[in-house]
This record gives sequence, structure tokens and C-alpha cells, in this order.
Amino acid sequence: MRITFKSAALAATAAMGTFAFAAGGPVAAHHHGSAAAQPATQPTIVGVAQSTGVHNTLVAAVTAAGLADTLSTQGPITVFAPTDDAFGKLPDGTVDTLLKPENKGTLTAVLTYHAVAGAVTAGDLVKMIDDAGGAVTLDTLGGQKLTVSKFGDTLAITDAVGRTTVVAAADVQASNGVVHVTDGVFLPG
Repeated sequence: MRITFKSAALAATAAMGTFAFAAGGPVAAHHHGSAAAQPATQPTIVGVAQSTGVHNTLVAAVTAAGLADTLSTQGPITVFAPTDDAFGKLPDGTVDTLLKPENKGTLTAVLTYHAVAGAVTAGDLVKMIDDAGGAVTLDTLGGQKLTVSKFGDTLAITDAVGRTTVVAAADVQASNGVVHVTDGVFLPG
């Protein structure tokens, strides 16, 4: 089975990862080759998110929660990164409320629900799903569970309360892990 995704391409002038999203339909897989062929300096997970232009809300949330240093230094970590559009699907006022200093604990819980330990690629997820007979449960850094399954050629992730999100772009490599772009936000149960 082929998982549809597009890897990040490093911008020549900024040496930062950028995403390109295909309008409608699957995106073709693209790999940069072996580790020896990788640029000497890959951006961190935060650097990747800062460079995309579609993760501004995520970057603001990571900063407000005080997680920027953690996501820039520790690893390997796999982050399921909601786009600005994904955050925009939340009920009105949700993001503004989460970004308030008095809600830092709740914001941290939401953000750590989007991260798992280790560098878990789309290929790893497909293998785990196949080995488990259709779905695999991941333990997040926030202590919650996510269930990952295949929906055709797409990875689908279901949170604790049954909301399903798909991976829109997978296997974006960072110096301290892997980023998978999602079209929705996971909320802890």
C-alpha cells in the first residue's frame, strides 16, 4: 500500500522546511535520499512549523505554552501538526481562550496530545497498522491515546472522543524528529 504524502523541501535561502499542499487528490511521495544526502543543518520541529506559512497558530500556541525550547531541542519526537485551517475549524473563541496565560495548563495538554516519542514515519505507522490488523493506538506525550488507521491511501487519526483527522502531508523531517501535517486538532478527552 502506498501512503500519499509530500516531504518538506528545504528552502535554498532560509534552509528551512516548507510544505506544498496539493489541491484535491493525493500527493505523490517524494524522498530526499539517504541521511548522507541530507543538508548539514535541518530545521527543528519548531523551525519547520515556523517556515510553512500554514502553522502560525500552532507556533503561537507552542510559544504561549512554553514548549518552543522542548520542541527545538529534545527528540526524537513525532508531531502531528494541525494547520491554521484546522485550528479555524474549532468553535469560535477556542484558540483565543487557550492562548490566555491562565489556560497554559490546558494548552499544554492539547499540544502534548499531538506528540509521541520517537521518530515515527508514515511507513512505520502503516506497518504497525497492518501488524495490528487495522488500527494502532499511540501513547502521546500528554498521556492520552490516539488511534491511527488507514482510510484508503490516507492515514486517519482518531482522538479520545472520536474525532477523526487525516494526515495531509507526512514525513517532514526535522533535526529532532518527524512532522505529519493534519487537517484537524486533537482535543483530550
